[in-house]
Amino acid sequence: MMCQSEARRGPELRAAKWLHFPQLALRRRLGQLSCMSRPALKLRSWPLTVLYYLLPFGALRPLSRVGWRPVSRVALYKSVPTRLLSRAWGRLNQVELPHWLRRPVYSLYIWTFGVNMKEAAVEDLHHYRNLSEFFRRKLKPQARPVCGLHSVISPSDGKILNFGQVKNCEVEQVKGVTYSLESFLGPRTYTEDLPFPPAASCDSFKNQLVTRKGNELYHCVIYLAPGDYHCFHSPTDWTVSHRRHFPGSLMSVNPGMARWIKELFCHNERVVLTGDWKHGFFSLTAVGATNVGSIRIYFDRDLHTNSPRHSKGSYNDFSFVTHTNREGVPMRKGEHLGEFNLGSTIVLIFEAPKDFNFQLKTGQKIRFGEALGSL
Repeated sequence: MMCQSEARRGPELRAAKWLHFPQLALRRRLGQLSCMSRPALKLRSWPLTVLYYLLPFGALRPLSRVGWRPVSRVALYKSVPTRLLSRAWGRLNQVELPHWLRRPVYSLYIWTFGVNMKEAAVEDLHHYRNLSEFFRRKLKPQARPVCGLHSVISPSDGKILNFGQVKNCEVEQVKGVTYSLESFLGPRTYTEDLPFPPAASCDSFKNQLVTRKGNELYHCVIYLAPGDYHCFHSPTDWTVSHRRHFPGSLMSVNPGMARWIKELFCHNERVVLTGDWKHGFFSLTAVGATNVGSIRIYFDRDLHTNSPRHSKGSYNDFSFVTHTNREGVPMRKGEHLGEFNLGSTIVLIFEAPKDFNFQLKTGQKIRFGEALGSL
């Protein structure tokens, strides 16, 4: 009996010995990796991580038994040079297409993203010399009537990701995933047009934004898909007094990615416009995304987005209030405000009386000019 059991265990022992040596070798290699600097370690472990997630049936999972741990999917995605890719895409968009190639290229885009060219001011596809002109196409005047009965309208075409009151100084980018209001808008600094002292706590920061007694702070997040109309307009009558530019990452902002990465909107490049409307504080933020490094504000010629070099966590302030213009830039409801080069996200944060009501449903499609809410 003993001989039979030893005979049976013979192949298992030989297999264990055969596996023992590669594991020792792997441990040595992983020990060498652990002694490397962090940038070099990330560079060396990155290909293994990609293979770990791409290969079927967990082909590289035995590596975890010898001490190796893959980089998380979020960290892996954040390491992709999205700013560089977006600048390359922007250069490609500026290349003039041959006349014979324009119709097939644009027709493929129209079919892929469901673009309605009957609304375009110019329906002839040969009119658009490059992809950039096609993305920024204008609409016919009657294509988007502006609702005059409601106090706040949609500034763009898109999909409603979330809306409601701001609670606990946090805003929902999608259901159940929040980000810090102060991280998104940036700290309130003492300037001529924003005379607020530095915030001591979350509640005090919110109280700085709510300037009138009995008002509440509200938000609305609108996602622009690649097939949507890419210009955005003024959602109400208000005055823009300040611009803050955050030169951050350019990760995708589609709803699936917004559920995956916490505080996605705080990581991405964005342009925050702040000012006042008839009920107090009002802000509109244009959030950049992959291949959408170019955010343009029509009245702000000094704004340059997706620059090659930037400091992480930095921001640039610009005041539209000057000694000759004490109020800022007045905007009328529905007036052209800016544009993206592709799809992206618009975030509205504003104060209003407690009886302000949104007339929306999460996930619904909306078009520029349609009502968001009113008193």
